Amino acid sequence: MEISALTRSVVKRNHAVISPDGYINSNVPGWTNCTVNVIINEQMGANLCQTLIKFKENGQLTGSTKSSQVFFYIVCGGCTATVAGETKPLEKGQFVYVPVNCEYLFNDAPGGTEILTFHKVYEPLEGYQTPSVLFGDAANVPGPSYLNDDALRLQVLLPDDLSFDMAVNIFTYDPGGHLPMVETHIMEHGLMYLQGQGVYMLDHEWYPIKKGDSIWMAPYCQQWFTAMGKEPAVYIYYKNVNRFPTIV
Repeated sequence: MEISALTRSVVKRNHAVISPDGYINSNVPGWTNCTVNVIINEQMGANLCQTLIKFKENGQLTGSTKSSQVFFYIVCGGCTATVAGETKPLEKGQFVYVPVNCEYLFNDAPGGTEILTFHKVYEPLEGYQTPSVLFGDAANVPGPSYLNDDALRLQVLLPDDLSFDMAVNIFTYDPGGHLPMVETHIMEHGLMYLQGQGVYMLDHEWYPIKKGDSIWMAPYCQQWFTAMGKEPAVYIYYKNVNRFPTIV
């Protein structure tokens, strides 16, 4: 019998590692017949929200965005998504970006379907229009080598366009692949591991990480990762981009 006080989850001042063993379900109005785990949000000091939704039979998500845009990614299973009157089937690896002031409905999902979401308050930029609804498929997104290292591949899921103030990418590391430096930057991250395992260094503390784990990194939280094991490590992550770095 496992000791119930043991967990790999940790919540610190400028980072967190959240493993599934500590999930507690939340009730979200309009999100019915599903379990919702709020993994990252402003209560821990973040400027984003990240959730993981698992559908039960006849589950559905219905609602409308207001000040926050939402990125929905199908982790496993599938569903039908209707956003701003446009309806498309979605399956594993596919996604939809829902801008502000937009109605959405996700239904027709078999039990066990999982959807990951990233939410961010949208910051308009003078001279640029608010982005439109965007459906996509990670399988059709190129994954060139990162910084000329063939062991690292980066897929950019949202357009490189100043109208977007958030980015969502998929990072793949072959076994033994690692970041080429300890990163120190203004961007905030929320991420979830889709495959594999490795070791993440956050603020000079070392954490074993595996599929299903999520990480929050505040701005300037120093970070480094190496993949371990016999299969590539893959994670999907959010970061804030394309806006002035200060209000001063």
